Amino acid sequence: MDRVATTNLLPDGFLGSRDDITEQLSLIWAQIKAPLIVPLLRLAVIVCLAMSAMLFVERVYMAIVIVLVKLFGKKPEKRYKWEPLKDDVELGNSAYPMVLVQIPMYNEREVYQLSIGAACGLSWPSDRIIIQVLDDSTDPIIKALVETECQRWASKGVNIKYEIRDNRNGYKAGALKEGLKHSYVKQCDYVAIFDADFQPEPDFLWRTIPFLVHNPQLALVQARWKFVNSDECLMTRMQEMSLDYHFTVEQEVGSSTYAFFGFNGTAGVWRLAAIEEAGGWKDRTTVEDMDLAVRASLRGWKFVYLGSVMVKNELPSTFKAYRYQQHRWSCGPANLFRKMVLEIIRNKKVTLWKKVHVIYSFFFIRKIIAHIVTFIFYCVVLPATVLVPEVEVPKWGAVYIPCVITLLNAVGTPRSNLFSILERCVDL
Repeated sequence: MDRVATTNLLPDGFLGSRDDITEQLSLIWAQIKAPLIVPLLRLAVIVCLAMSAMLFVERVYMAIVIVLVKLFGKKPEKRYKWEPLKDDVELGNSAYPMVLVQIPMYNEREVYQLSIGAACGLSWPSDRIIIQVLDDSTDPIIKALVETECQRWASKGVNIKYEIRDNRNGYKAGALKEGLKHSYVKQCDYVAIFDADFQPEPDFLWRTIPFLVHNPQLALVQARWKFVNSDECLMTRMQEMSLDYHFTVEQEVGSSTYAFFGFNGTAGVWRLAAIEEAGGWKDRTTVEDMDLAVRASLRGWKFVYLGSVMVKNELPSTFKAYRYQQHRWSCGPANLFRKMVLEIIRNKKVTLWKKVHVIYSFFFIRKIIAHIVTFIFYCVVLPATVLVPEVEVPKWGAVYIPCVITLLNAVGTPRSNLFSILERCVDL
């Protein structure tokens, strides 16, 4: 029956032509495989192995440094002067610095109430704080809801400003830049920035502002992110692992050793004078936060990371949102590096060691090599070697280095161990 069915469905002429095409493709593959495919694939393997080794050395170095920092390093309160701000009977509330809190928004129907409520709930003298909601929403219904929420808090005595634009030029960077142009901002000393899905604790300013008040060389105080929906699905769980390593290792090492790291775009407090000196917000890349941080660092400003201060936020729980975020985080730094590498090299205000850290470690290894190895080597080159057995990949490159890197990441983030992953998979 099978032979009859096959004969009826596929005529002999078609089968013959299909065999001819297969033979021709096999012949072409045999002709180009040895002189072209094999040499190119071997070259790709060598290049990828070299990049893997560079990434491996960087991860080992970070692991060593973070261990030393945890064992012998000083806490931020010891490295920099910190003491709580106190009341002044004569000056009253004017003894406290004026703080601007910016909340950029774009069609945030689900979280706008939480973020505005958290910002308005910050503990700080009421006449020394301004809440600025930068609403770039394109949905008129959401705009009306956000404006109504701002009016509700204003009726309670909160100094809150609802700001909109006629266009969305520059997107988030453009909104932040326009927000700083308002006349009432001139009286402010510092600006705290929170994305629409971030909810700071009431004591956030009391724990961060003293660093800037008592240390005039500091431009930025960066807090850590705390993920409230990390257990929502396996994708959010995996994101938590990656970002935990970023905060507990990369940010901590950068802060402890070089007083430099990339601003995370939110949950941080900037000195307005540093933003102005660095040239303000620019929209030339999709990583305006990193752009500002690098420019401020090149002008001699220092940063401090506070791992003990956590700000609640949500991770992308849909693949579409996650893909957009990762595309921005992957392409933006490479584009910024291309535009700033010569400026970093020519800069005379920072040490050679710091230049090497910014160019090689911060940009080249973490923002470029890491992404290339992850995709090109593991998703393209290694599968291609299965089709071309003449090209071999040594075990140390295909197995040992990836395993060691994974283990080092797990050490930096204890919740990302294998048993936790398996437990989560069983729950699913």
